[in-house]
Parts: sequence; structure tokens; C-alpha cells
Amino acid sequence: RMDTDCNPMELPNNTEFEEDSDYRDFEGTDVKDMRLEAEAVVNDVLFAVSNMFVSKTLPCAEDVAYINVETRERNKYCLELTEAGLRVVAYDFDQTDDRLQTPYHETVYSLLDSLSPAYREVFGNALLQRLEALKKDSQS
Repeated sequence: RMDTDCNPMELPNNTEFEEDSDYRDFEGTDVKDMRLEAEAVVNDVLFAVSNMFVSKTLPCAEDVAYINVETRERNKYCLELTEAGLRVVAYDFDQTDDRLQTPYHETVYSLLDSLSPAYREVFGNALLQRLEALKKDSQS
């Protein structure tokens, strides 16, 4: 009898890959659903801001979603997420101001880094803690 290292039937049901954009639009469509993308953005950085959620009042579409964020400095922003990236569209939740000409950021990290020194500090500390943990793991 041949032993196998891994029986696929014994693997836990891991649904995490659905969040990964590489897999999400794999089958037959190249259109990203921006609401899913926005949820992933929120989940990524929620720990480093006071509050962050996808807007339920502004319309989400395949090509645009809006994210409300409150920094640790208590500043509120409404962010627009499109294929071009993220940008501030208002200085309050669930608002857009067409007169605002703010630059697009490729990542939520770069956008928040430019808006919130407290975000930068919390994110940096979390990164250091992860690196320390990896270092400990590799030494044991």
C-alpha cells in the first residue's frame, strides 16, 4: 500500500482563496466587483483606523465603490475605489464632492499613510511585531 502525504479529503474547507483577487475573477469574467474589492480593502486595514466600512448609501457598481474611513485622529473621509485606485472624494461619510481633485493612490496603505500619522505608527508597529514573530519562529 502506498502512503500519501496528504489526503485532499482531510483538508479543512478553506474559503480564504475566494478573497484573493487572483482567483475571484478567474472563471470567464475580467470584471471585478468593486464591492468585494472594497470589503477586502476594509478588512486589510481596519485594525489601524478608528472606523472603516463600505458605504451603504452611495451606489456601488462593478467599476466603483465607496468606503467611509475615520482615522485615529478622528478625521472622516469618503474614499472612492475604482480601477485607477483609491482617492478621497469627501471629508465626511457617505458624501462626494465633485470639486475635490485629490490624487489617486494605488493602495489603501499609501492613501492612509498620507492622511494619518497614527495609521502609519499602528501599521508600522504591527509590521514589526509580525517580523519579530517570524524571526522567533525561524530560530526555534
